[in-house]
Amino acid sequence: MSAVRGARERARAEVTAAIKDEARRQLADQGAVKLSLRAVARELGMVSSGLYRYFPSRDDLLTALIVDAYDAIGEAAESALAAAGQVKAPARWAAVCAAARRWAIGHPHEYALIYGSPVPGYTAPQATIGPASRTGQVLITIVRDAHRADGLGLPAIAGELRPEAERLAADIAPDLPPPVAVALTAAWAQLFGLISFEIFGQFNRLVEDRDVFFAQAAGQLADSVGLLRRE
Repeated sequence: MSAVRGARERARAEVTAAIKDEARRQLADQGAVKLSLRAVARELGMVSSGLYRYFPSRDDLLTALIVDAYDAIGEAAESALAAAGQVKAPARWAAVCAAARRWAIGHPHEYALIYGSPVPGYTAPQATIGPASRTGQVLITIVRDAHRADGLGLPAIAGELRPEAERLAADIAPDLPPPVAVALTAAWAQLFGLISFEIFGQFNRLVEDRDVFFAQAAGQLADSVGLLRRE
C-alpha cells in the first residue's frame, strides 16, 4: 500500500511541477495579469477540471509561484552567506547582496512577480510572509553577528523616529538597537530598489558598468547599517 501511495505522491509532484513550469513560461510571455488556469491546462493537454485538483484557482497557482520565487532568492542569499564563511561582515553583506542580484538577473520574470507591480485582484496570503522574509533575515543575521562580535557604528536617528524605531526593532530584530532596525529596513528597500532599477530598465543609457556600480552601492548599504570596515 505504501508503494502505491508513494507512486501517487511522485506522480502528483511531477504534475504539480509541470503546471508551475508552464505557468512560469506564460508569465515570461504574457505577464502575471494574463495567467490563466485554462490556458495552462490547454498547453499541458489537461482538462481544466483536472488542473483544479492541483490548484483550485488562479490565485492558488500565483501563490505557489510567489512562494517558490521568494524561496529561490532566499536560498540564493543563504547559500551565499554559508559560502562566505568567516570573512568580515562587510564582505559577507556584499556576497549576499550580489547573490540576490544574480538570481534576479537570471530570473527576471519571477523577480517581477514578487517585486514588480501588484497583480490586480490578487491579495497575497499569510503563506507568503515566511518565504518573503528569508533574504531579509540573512541580512539581519550578518548585522546581528557583527553586533555581537565587533559592535556596530550605530547610525543616528531623529528623536521623533524613536517610537517607530522601537516598533521596528520589536518586529524584525528585538536583539538589535532600534536605530539599526531602521537602517536595516532602509537598506533592504534600497537593495531591492537597485536591483529593480536594473531589472526593469531604469539604468538603461545611464549606468554602464553595473557590476562595479552595484558593488559600490552594496558597500555603502553595509556602511549605512553600521558594519565596521576593519583593516
